[in-house]
Amino acid sequence: MTSAPDASIRPFRLSVPQSDLDDLHDRLDRTRWPAELPGAGWEYGVPAGYLRELVSYWRHAYDWRAAEARLNAWPQFTTTIDGAHIHFAHLRSPEPDAVPLLLTHGWPGSFVEFLDVAGPLADPAAHGGDPADAFHVVMPAIPGFGLSGPTTEPGWEAGRVADAWAELMRRLGYERFGAQGGDWGAAISRELGRAHPDRVIGVHLNLLPGAQAATEPTEEELAGLGPEERERTLRSWRRWADWSREGTGYAVLQSTRPHTLGYALTDSPVGQLAWIVEKFREWSDCAELPEEAVDRDRLLTNVMLYWLTGTAASSARIYYERAHASGRTARPAEPSAAPTALALFPAEPQIALRHKAERTENLVRWTEYDRGGHFAAMEEPDLLVDDVRAFFRQLRTGDRTPG
Repeated sequence: MTSAPDASIRPFRLSVPQSDLDDLHDRLDRTRWPAELPGAGWEYGVPAGYLRELVSYWRHAYDWRAAEARLNAWPQFTTTIDGAHIHFAHLRSPEPDAVPLLLTHGWPGSFVEFLDVAGPLADPAAHGGDPADAFHVVMPAIPGFGLSGPTTEPGWEAGRVADAWAELMRRLGYERFGAQGGDWGAAISRELGRAHPDRVIGVHLNLLPGAQAATEPTEEELAGLGPEERERTLRSWRRWADWSREGTGYAVLQSTRPHTLGYALTDSPVGQLAWIVEKFREWSDCAELPEEAVDRDRLLTNVMLYWLTGTAASSARIYYERAHASGRTARPAEPSAAPTALALFPAEPQIALRHKAERTENLVRWTEYDRGGHFAAMEEPDLLVDDVRAFFRQLRTGDRTPG
């Protein structure tokens, strides 16, 4: 007789054995460094001089126990959904009428991304905001990532994750809820709105997959656009062309041979650090170093969740699953009926186009900011919090006029 699936929700507290930290320190002390091409800078990848200094800081100054305590200030839980172990943090608002809100990270992120936004969203009154804008905040780790990993079977692409999130919210007693995300969190949040429109109040994104100028715009296409959207389309194409030529090697590798990559990153903490820090540098709103946009300790805490859980390969598999999607993970790309907001930050590599977004989304809010990048929750938490609040306030008051 087959037993029923375990739908229980179990309390969780992050407590890394000291032996794991000792092993990390030993590996950092014994790093084998490659020779560097003089004067190469960031053009060939992460410069050795910068990485050596960052590794020294990681080894001698970074305090994992302080980070662990900060994360443990959030109530955390685990459950099993569709055969996968799911970890999540759950901040219930003190406001009884708060709106349930799912925050979903991306790659190479984690729920660490939300350390500066979760509190203001859950308890606005304690952060100078209006109590009417409160949310019950749920922050799950994507299956295969960090404390939700590694996964043990294939098929965990955005659509399947969205279905798991819908089940998670049902288990928490939230029949109706909102969703927010960037990167893979944007793809998953959008799938939630498409697949579960009866349950999703609204979808707030800081990246919209598929809304870029992925091919050079024709004169016919440009002729139908206003001056601002025309210029935006040309910038989007130039950005996409540059990114496709110089910035997609990580995605090609993770889409084709994630396990081969995983051996290197799971064995070398410096390799794992370099693989992630490069993206924080390239995708954030910084002039030269990622720390100009994202706090150094916060960045290292994010890297630690990949290292300590050995999830370099299993997190990369989401790219493989997208590239090889079939069956249940390959839903028709019908437009989304869920009310959708898009917050745009200028350093985001994938510039969204409004005329493309309006073809696929029920767009009710469009906001462009003058600073910030791909990691909006870490780079510009105040702007993101204000935009999320404004969007759901707009829905609450019944204003569906696109902004």
